[in-house]
Amino acid sequence: MMTNPGARTGGPSEEWTSASLVALDLEGSGAQDHEDEAILEIAVVPLAAGRPDTAAAYTTLINPGRRIPRRPWISPGLTNAALATAPVSAEVEPELTRRIDGRILVGHNIGVDWRLLHRRHPAIAPAALIDTLRLARHLKLGAKNSLSALTTQFGLTAEIERLADGSQPHRALWDTMAAALLLPALIARAWPAGVTLTDLLGIAAIDLQTPSPGKTSEAITQDALFGAAE
Repeated sequence: MMTNPGARTGGPSEEWTSASLVALDLEGSGAQDHEDEAILEIAVVPLAAGRPDTAAAYTTLINPGRRIPRRPWISPGLTNAALATAPVSAEVEPELTRRIDGRILVGHNIGVDWRLLHRRHPAIAPAALIDTLRLARHLKLGAKNSLSALTTQFGLTAEIERLADGSQPHRALWDTMAAALLLPALIARAWPAGVTLTDLLGIAAIDLQTPSPGKTSEAITQDALFGAAE
């Protein structure tokens, strides 16, 4: 697995806050498009000491190169007119590669985002995936494990709105900030005294090779995760 020598993923016994984590969310045209599913918007927010680094946040619309039919799950802001003036995938790939390669991606149901990102940008190589949905299910917090339900439950909505000013739920920046804030809230509930990256991955990681919320992370080796840390 490729890693980024400049990215610090943390050592096996280090606190998770020392790892190089990047929250991510993308909005797509829909799984019914199958291999033609397009990324319409993406946001990447690094975490510094376990908190979203808003100054280093990156978000952009992406021109899919075709008209996208209006669908109920596509945000009204992602219009064909707005997308037509956005950069195409090839133009944003170098920036995404710089921000993601060798780092650990964090997201809610991150396997869905990773499948589409990997399909459109197969050269991008994160070190691992941490799924806040998987962690929430492990904690057995209740029947509702959606991102909006969990951020409401943990009282995070006002802070998300402040940090993702101008965005809204089901847009890439809002959902990325939500995942970035939800992760430490879930960790504090699960491990009040703190947790190492290894233990966190043991519960919340999913497989990079065949990403799916039901997959575990046995295929992720410590060499892949920590080899670039030194």
